[in-house]
Amino acid sequence: MSTINLESVLKLPVEERIRIVEEIWDSVADDAPQVELQPWQAEELDRRIAEFEANPTEGVPWAEVKRRVMGDR
Repeated sequence: MSTINLESVLKLPVEERIRIVEEIWDSVADDAPQVELQPWQAEELDRRIAEFEANPTEGVPWAEVKRRVMGDR
């Protein structure tokens, strides 16, 4: 595995840094079953699921949030 120079990464354009973060996050999500939740995290997830189930039309779909954050590209 090669060494990553964080200083060089931080000098990249924002769009490229976002792409890198998305790829890293996707790789973390792939390994998510290996990560144990803390009790407070499980409680917060349960609370959010219950809130969504009580009001499923509230909120904004991820695709819309991403479009707003990234701009119309």
